Amino acid sequence: MASYSHGWWLGSEAQSMDKKGYRRGSFQSSTSDEDMVEIEGVTLDFSMADDVPPLDREMGEFYSYNGGEMNGTSKMMDFLEEPLPGVGTYEDFNTIDWVREKSRDRDRHREITSKSKESTWALIHSVSDAFSGWLLMLLIGLSAGSLAGLIDISAHWMTDLKEGVCLKGFWLNHEHCCWKAETPFENRDTCSDWRIWSQLIIGTSEGAFAYILNYFMYVIWALLFSLLAVSLVKGFAPYACGSGIPEIKTILSGFIIRGYLGKWTLIIKTITLVLAVSSGLSLGKEGPLVHVACCCGNILCHLFIKYRKNEAKRREVLSAAAAAGVSVAFGAPIGGVLFSLEEVSYYFPLKTLWRSFFAALVAAFTLRSINPFGNSRLVLFYVEFHTPWHLLELVPFILLGIFGGLWGAFFIRSNIAWCRRRKTTKLGRYPVLEVLVVTAVTAILAFPNEYTRMSTSELISELFNDCGILDYSKLCEYVSDFNSTKGDDLPDRAAGPGVYTAMWQLALALILKVFITIFTFGMKVPSGLFIPSMAVGAIVGRLLGVGMEQLAYYHHDWTIFSGWCSQGADCITPGLYAMVGAAACLGGVTRMTVSLVVIMFELTGGLEYIVPLMAAAMTSKWVADAIGREGIYDAHIRLNGYPFLEAKEEFSHKTLAMDVMRPRRNDPPLTVITQDSMTVEDVEVIINETTYSGYPVVVSRESQRLVGFVLRRDLIISIENARKKQDGIVSTSIIYFTDHSPPLPPSSPSMLKLRSILDLSPFTVTDQTPMEIVVDIFRKLGLRQCLVTHNGKLLGIITKKDVLKHIAQMANQDPDSILFN
Repeated sequence: MASYSHGWWLGSEAQSMDKKGYRRGSFQSSTSDEDMVEIEGVTLDFSMADDVPPLDREMGEFYSYNGGEMNGTSKMMDFLEEPLPGVGTYEDFNTIDWVREKSRDRDRHREITSKSKESTWALIHSVSDAFSGWLLMLLIGLSAGSLAGLIDISAHWMTDLKEGVCLKGFWLNHEHCCWKAETPFENRDTCSDWRIWSQLIIGTSEGAFAYILNYFMYVIWALLFSLLAVSLVKGFAPYACGSGIPEIKTILSGFIIRGYLGKWTLIIKTITLVLAVSSGLSLGKEGPLVHVACCCGNILCHLFIKYRKNEAKRREVLSAAAAAGVSVAFGAPIGGVLFSLEEVSYYFPLKTLWRSFFAALVAAFTLRSINPFGNSRLVLFYVEFHTPWHLLELVPFILLGIFGGLWGAFFIRSNIAWCRRRKTTKLGRYPVLEVLVVTAVTAILAFPNEYTRMSTSELISELFNDCGILDYSKLCEYVSDFNSTKGDDLPDRAAGPGVYTAMWQLALALILKVFITIFTFGMKVPSGLFIPSMAVGAIVGRLLGVGMEQLAYYHHDWTIFSGWCSQGADCITPGLYAMVGAAACLGGVTRMTVSLVVIMFELTGGLEYIVPLMAAAMTSKWVADAIGREGIYDAHIRLNGYPFLEAKEEFSHKTLAMDVMRPRRNDPPLTVITQDSMTVEDVEVIINETTYSGYPVVVSRESQRLVGFVLRRDLIISIENARKKQDGIVSTSIIYFTDHSPPLPPSSPSMLKLRSILDLSPFTVTDQTPMEIVVDIFRKLGLRQCLVTHNGKLLGIITKKDVLKHIAQMANQDPDSILFN
């Protein structure tokens, strides 16, 4: 295997490459990233034992030509020493070359360091270059925190708008409208300044007609919000739909999806996320907030040359931006960093860890300064529990973990089946109609039940809540015995009628959430999965928690309770069960473990509940993995055919590089370019007749001795520029990749030297290399392609797509699904 050097471009050239100057010329192709190379008209004969001529032929006798033609050529042939705009950049839906990008960055850094000793200005430039990464993180944190605050405040107001309006100011939500109202605490949700729609239209909130009117207004507002959301997405930014995390994982692995992290996507995603959450659909804003933060990161990268011109450096920034996104979504900065590391990032060096930490800190601080919920907390469902848990409670916690794993596996299978149906049938042609139908069904079924009518975040907040003396919700309607009250902690009490009503309402809410979320996730509106998954788990957890509490109250003399739960004691906290259930279901769907537990304890501020959370998260992962190996994001990556090479899975099959490389036995031979014997016309014919992303360069057709690898895009740009700017370049001009021009008669046209675009150190393996090593090389170095040799002679090529197809084939899946759909 060849080691790499910086043979692609010198540092100065790497700096000045700018993709903006790229013109699309006559060689248009739908180059699929990995479909690379075949060679025409060559029979590979490995029996050749003769030696090959040196790569750069001796020019001694040739320099005796002194004519004008030769002199002219020597002046013109090096025009490419100045780097061209567009050379070294990538087309849409291509994979970046990590090795080349890292090499270019090292060259750039080396050059800046060496120049910094020459002058004060160069030293200042060196310091500013080193500091630019931290400044960029500061800007990402500020922008992500500000946008999250804006989204939270807007969504809160628009959710309340479905039920009524504030007379003091229509821009106030229900809570802020009644902030200073002098009403009794138990009636704090009703105040003279807040009017529900029936009071505003017919003057009363009592009676059947008022109820129907409120119902109608609720459904109309929900439909209006969702129609606006889907229309904006469809009209202005199709990439703004969905959660965005599968695509961000793919982008961070080195794939390029132009526009996915652009300014239009950011603007439309921010607006439509507010509309989608406010419409009452069963979706959350947490996943899309990661996409929003990554859009901020990508746009801000353009302010700094070192990130603008290097795709690998930009991906380090996007990893940190993903951490900032989770930080503001859950108010969990450390959880955000771990989420980026565990779930989305492909390449995560130590430097990125520190910068992610800083970006997450700034984002959380910014959101805290905005204080969107008015309670000095970063999330709506922050809670604090006071009662310690007992060892025996691990049994119900593990049961919640098992439920979370089963629900996760069921949800992934059902949702993927529905999304596949959407892709392969006429359903996919009517995104607006689909969104409106799902919104109408959700709103009609949600309104009669107060637990589905409220926003999902409020529902989770209610379920996590530990009933205190001042709580007047149905879930806290116990038969009170205040003689045994000690401080804030209320003893376990008998459930009152309100609790029983709440139980069956929650059971109905659970059924609705479980099924409606399957159809909602993946529609053409921004839709996160964290909140609906947590809601399902929180409902199940609360139901189990109340059941345990009543069991302990009525049967405190049972052996399992007698040791630790005496009569009149506060033993069971139903809110804690809701929290553990939420973690279990979220873990079952996403397969997160470490980051999930940290996010949950940052949410609740309860360090002593880490063990229950760990038990539930681990159990749910084991159970879900036993049914299906993929989390929801990996399943969507596979459904969409993104070229993502999963780093977590082992390749255990005993195949060799020769089994996977192309060309295969009956294929046409490999398409190659020779180093100094092909004309401009020959190369243009190859470019026009093939769709590969690059071509190996060999000494000659006969020897097949490998010289290097050249990218199709670089060839097109270089030839176009030479035809325009260099005199004497015609179709019969020889293209050469050597240091010196080959000997030609004086009458021949000017030659074109393209050595500067040749990769002189392409990765190579022999045909007998085991595929598990090849797969590891592709994963760890982020390669686009790898050339296969036999006794030093070129035999074939393996691309990233070939590797993915081979892995799919070995897993008995359809290998043709690995392409960008």
